[in-house]
Parts: sequence; C-alpha cells; structure tokens
Amino acid sequence: MAYPSAQSLSQVPPGLPRLPNQPIPETPLPDQPLPILPPPEELLPLVEPQIPESRFDETEDSFFVRTIEITGSTVFSEADFADLVAPYINRQVSFSNLLDLRSAITERYVAAGYVTSGAIIPPQTLVDDTVTIQVIEGELEDIVVTGMNRLNPAYVRSRIGLVSTPPLNVDRLLTGLQRLQLDPLIETLSADLQAGSRPNTSVLVVNATEADSFVVDLSLDNYGSPNVGTGQRRLLLREGNLTGLGDRIALEYENTDGSNEVDVSYTLPVSPNNDALRFRAGYSNSRVIDADFDVLDISSDNFYYEFGYRHSLIETPTEELALGITLSHQRNQTFLGLDNIGPFPLSPGANSQGVSQVTALRFSQEWSQRSQSHVLAFRSQISLGLDLLNATVNETGPDSQFLAWRGQGQWLQRLGANTVLLLRGDAQLTTDDLLSQEEFSLGGALSVRGYRQDALLRDNGLLLSAELRSPIARVPELDGTLQLIPFLDAGVAWNANANLPTGPNALIGTGLGLLWQQGDNLSMRFDLGIPLVPLAEEKNGLQESGIYYSVRYTL
Repeated sequence: MAYPSAQSLSQVPPGLPRLPNQPIPETPLPDQPLPILPPPEELLPLVEPQIPESRFDETEDSFFVRTIEITGSTVFSEADFADLVAPYINRQVSFSNLLDLRSAITERYVAAGYVTSGAIIPPQTLVDDTVTIQVIEGELEDIVVTGMNRLNPAYVRSRIGLVSTPPLNVDRLLTGLQRLQLDPLIETLSADLQAGSRPNTSVLVVNATEADSFVVDLSLDNYGSPNVGTGQRRLLLREGNLTGLGDRIALEYENTDGSNEVDVSYTLPVSPNNDALRFRAGYSNSRVIDADFDVLDISSDNFYYEFGYRHSLIETPTEELALGITLSHQRNQTFLGLDNIGPFPLSPGANSQGVSQVTALRFSQEWSQRSQSHVLAFRSQISLGLDLLNATVNETGPDSQFLAWRGQGQWLQRLGANTVLLLRGDAQLTTDDLLSQEEFSLGGALSVRGYRQDALLRDNGLLLSAELRSPIARVPELDGTLQLIPFLDAGVAWNANANLPTGPNALIGTGLGLLWQQGDNLSMRFDLGIPLVPLAEEKNGLQESGIYYSVRYTL
C-alpha cells in the first residue's frame, strides 16, 4: 500500500477524514414548562388595607362644595378620580359624604394593588368652597431576609427591591416573589408584610430556604463524531453560588476514544435584574481513530475563550427577554504524524502551519415565554468576524472576516395531560465562506437522526424537527415514566460559494425513540433513525446505522 507523501498532501485527498466540527458550545434553549407555584396567599398572606384616619372637624352639618382637590397621588391623575368626585361637587355635602369619597379613593388604590395606600381628609378651612383630600401612598421601610446560609441576603433583598419601589404595589411584589421562588438558588420562600414605624410604611419579612447549589452531572452517549469516536463520556461539576453572590462556575470534561475536551465557565450577576458578566474557555485535542488512516496520524488542537455581557429587559415568572454581546476567539491547528510532518493544513482557510483562527463579535437576542402547558423560546445571534488577535485573513476562501446570522427556536406544547409535542428549528445564513468552526452542521442525534454526526457541513443551513412524546408506562415506586417518541427531522445545507462541489445538500430522517425519566436524576434515551435520503457512508457503527443512545445521571 502506498501512502501519500507530504508533497502529495498539499491538496487534501477527497477520502481523507475530516476532524469534527468544533464550535464554541451553546447554551440550550429553555425546555421546561412553568412549575406549579405556591398560591399567592402562601407566598404573601393577604394584607388588610391600611386606611389612615381623617382629621377633618367632624360635623353633620352640610356645607357647599364647589371643587375637590386630591393631592399626593403619583399613581392616578385628577382625571382618574373624576368619576368619583363628580357626585360631590357643586352641591351641599356632609362630612359623612366626604368619608364615603375618601373610602372610594382608597378602594381604587386597593383594587389596583396599592393596599398600603389610602386617602385622608386633613384639617383644613374651606377656601372658595374647596375641599382637599390627601393621598398617602404606602412604601416599604425595610426588607428583612432570614434563613440564608451561604447566599448573601442582599441577593434576595435587591431583587425584591426592584418590585417594591414606592408606592408599594402588592401585585408587583408578588410577581417578584414568584420570580425568586423560581430561582435555582431558592428552595422555598415566604413573606410577611408587617406595619412599619410610620403610617403607611411597611416592613417585609422574607424567610427563604436555600437550594443545594452544587451539581454533579454524569452522562454517556454515542453522539460524537465517528472519526474521533462516537462514544462520549462526560462529567460536569457546577456550583451555582460560588462566593455567596449567586455567581456560577462550571467545569466540564468530555472524552471519546480519540478526543479529550475541557470547558470552564464563570458567570457573575452584576445587577438585581440578573444582568451578568460571563467568561468561558475551553481546550480540546482530537485524533482520527479510523483504522484506514492510522498511518497518517491525523490530530488537532482546539482552544477558545469568550467574554460576554447579558442584559435582561424583561424577567417575569412567565416571560424573559434579554440582549447579549460576546467577544470570542477560537484557534484550531491540525497535524499529520506521517513522516513527522507535524503542523499541516487539512481544512480550507488554514495557513501553512494548519492554523485557523476566528475572532468574532456576537450580538444575541433571547426571548422565552412559558406556562404550565407550553414553552416557546427563540434565540437570534449576529456574528461579525474581526481581523483581531491574529485571526485568519485570506485573499480568497474562508477566513475570520464574515457576517452570519443564526436563529434557533423551540416550542413545547402539552397535548392533554401527558402527551407533549416538541418542535425545533435552527437556521444559519451568510454570504461569506466560513472556516470550519463556524459552519452549520447537519446529521446526528441532535440534528437529523438517521445519519452520522456532522454528515453535512456547510456555510448555510436550515433544520426542522418534530417529535411527539407519549407515556406508555409508569412506575410510581421509582417516580419513573417511559415515553414513546415518534420523530421527523429534515434539513438542508449549502455553501455561500455555489461553485464549490458539495454533493448532497438535504437530509430527512424519521424514526422512533424511547425515553425513560426517573425523577429529576436519571434519564435514558434510545433512538432509531431511518434515513429517507440516501447518503454514501459506510455503516460500520451504531451511529451510522441510525442508532443513538444516551444515559444521564444528576447528583
């Protein structure tokens, strides 16, 4: 058998295996419906309206009132009270009539959620037949947080402070408490609104129990690239409250027969509305394990890091909207061990040392809405490649100077009590030739099932997926459910340069899956995908035959 020399490898042979596409990992879209929240009266017991006492000289004698002025209101304008005031002006009224009006004004506040606000009739002498009614709007005097262990009480206090600005509104306050109840750092939460030291001031006493913030996640699957080994072993260690500020750190290690990867990330919340700074870095090395190419000894090193900022615009129990900006850098280098060649370009755009580098500024927009019956989530990202940090720049062909848009969407809908419909979409559009790190991948367990991982790698792509999850067995003793999942996946991919030979550009797969879920700790999934579009590839493994499995256990 004659092996290609270094000179003959100046053009990569068509049959040479490609190392796996290695983009910077993405955060999954939310896919959990809204859990059942405690009833409002459990989070915040009902508060009796605090109606201030009036200090007007009481008399049952009637007197003429031409106008009524309402002062002190920042919530309502005088026009908002016009319907209440109209029956009492330009006529003879008594003090009891004014008390009725005062009560009506207070009730309007209470109906709008301002239960600690109210109206009084202050001491006054009628001038020009004008009566003044004063509104005293309620406010929080203090927020007392108890029950904290490692989490700084200021974490809870500042988030409640966002929804308790004067005048105090219990509806907004309840929304904030519900949002805190959904915080992964909070196990249970209850609050009590108590009278403050001054009229119409209150003290909110919050008792919270911390959740366990340390997570160990173990997983095993065959979702990897066949060229470096489909069998993936993964260990994730995550601490959600490293220093008491709600800052998160995660360390992940992933291994296949031909690759090792380490990823570390740190996220620091910088505001009560969960604006956050994020740093992430990772390193991986890969080696082609295909026996037919052992003599070439193909390998690669990949390193990346990114700095990002996420700004939350809307954050309620049912809806989130956020914007983000990230600066990322990724360096990939390929090698040939044959004849000790060493660094060598094996992918389009790499330099003579096999190095390709991408520096990009990424602008993201995320929106999600959820209830107890559905989850709807979208993410949009615009990536602008930059000539910074030794990024790859070529006169022709792919390099780090590009503009691309990536859009992802997911809709989960409960159909009846137990059946769930899941629809997913993923798209990438660009007019530029992209380096391999930025290309769109089709094929694999998380893409089009029935094909191997990264069966198609192109500049542009579109993926649509649908699956129906129906329970077929339950084991209450184990808190376990077995679901049957028919699915249909379809995708198309193409290059920006139409002159490049690409071969097939569409994949369609269908099949059945089984999912076993046992509480919140254990999940096991098995999928059998049937390719509906022929693709020339050897079926010498489970993945190439459309068989996928995964086991995940969380401690």
